[in-house]
Amino acid sequence: MELATRVDLMNWLISQGLTGLPENDVIRGFCERCCAAGLDLSRSLVFIDTLHPIFEGRGFRWNDTDSNESDSFEYGPTGDNDDGWRRSVFYHMLEGGHDELRLDLADPDVHRFSRMPELIERGHRHMLGFVHRFGETGALGQMDCFYSYWLTRREGGFRERELDALRDLVPVLGMVIKSAQQVDIVRTLGRVYLGRDASERVLHGKISRGVTEQINAVLWFSDLRGSTSITESIAPDEIIPFLNDYAQAAIDAIHDCGGDVLKLMGDGVLAMFTSENMSKAKRAALKAEYRFRLNMIGLNAKRGGEGRAVTSAYVGLHVGEVFYGNIGHDDRLDFTVVGPTVNEVSRIASMCRSVDRELLVSAAFRDGLDTAGQNYLVSTGRFALRGIGRAQDLYTLEPAIATDEVLAGRYERYLKS
Repeated sequence: MELATRVDLMNWLISQGLTGLPENDVIRGFCERCCAAGLDLSRSLVFIDTLHPIFEGRGFRWNDTDSNESDSFEYGPTGDNDDGWRRSVFYHMLEGGHDELRLDLADPDVHRFSRMPELIERGHRHMLGFVHRFGETGALGQMDCFYSYWLTRREGGFRERELDALRDLVPVLGMVIKSAQQVDIVRTLGRVYLGRDASERVLHGKISRGVTEQINAVLWFSDLRGSTSITESIAPDEIIPFLNDYAQAAIDAIHDCGGDVLKLMGDGVLAMFTSENMSKAKRAALKAEYRFRLNMIGLNAKRGGEGRAVTSAYVGLHVGEVFYGNIGHDDRLDFTVVGPTVNEVSRIASMCRSVDRELLVSAAFRDGLDTAGQNYLVSTGRFALRGIGRAQDLYTLEPAIATDEVLAGRYERYLKS
């Protein structure tokens, strides 16, 4: 590959990295341009570790022929107990301190590496592997290396000028992939720790302290029934799994119905539902509460079958104006909601214990529903809420819905309408 062509490819990589072209498109575009420039390339694989609560990293593939393989993939945790990883070319390179490794696939010794028989069967003949290590300040969590291998079908392997070209170009490609993954990490951490809506607002520049927006929202507050006594009675290493299971049941329901989780407080969940049509937001909250109950039925069946602690939850729903934005110190901000409505919804949820109901909604919440929705809610009385200056009329779901299949079916259809 001529020097001018290498420079053109580097410039293309840099420009695509700056514009944010998706990684699989970058890999495909890079490999196709290498082939067009005369580099006899038949397959490539690149991957990089990341920061994510579920998987360890992401990888991207390119083949010179049609394949049923996906061009991108995610992988779970690897380690010394993972046989596939221990038998990989990259594990061998890391253990041996190699930055580059060339393999002739006709050598019987290569069969000790995972996936080699499959690659040989597909007609690949030589491999060039790279591990580009990041410096201490360039690493982020487990993201400390950029891994890649490059294959050719040519019997004699890559020519020397092709090797030189890949040595020049792959580090630039690594920088582009690393940059894209860092952006993805920021989005993931924002979504996981701030919530979906708050994360998008922060990433769009709303990070100044005291910058808030007054919005009208449906608020959800839930906590678990008897969680204190349960966590005192179960083994210490069961406490976090217990909380995680029920948090997932709530969060899945809220997200599935279009809500945003704002804060997790022990076993408590604060969330909100917004819409230009507040009646739709209220129905979405009721739908999420119903789905939460279904999630817990399945969860309790699973946990109960395993002999583990089970419970249910209290949910309070309210509606009103809140201030939504950054609150705190310049060095530690929280993107959340504040205002009397927030205090009131937590007090409403706490009243569930007193009236022995798992769902309570405020009069303001009920009044904004259509007639059909109001008919599914019945009064539990008027109550003075602790710390709130005025009494509240509170409502709960018609108890017959739990026992009358016809009425339950009508309620389900209402929530879906």
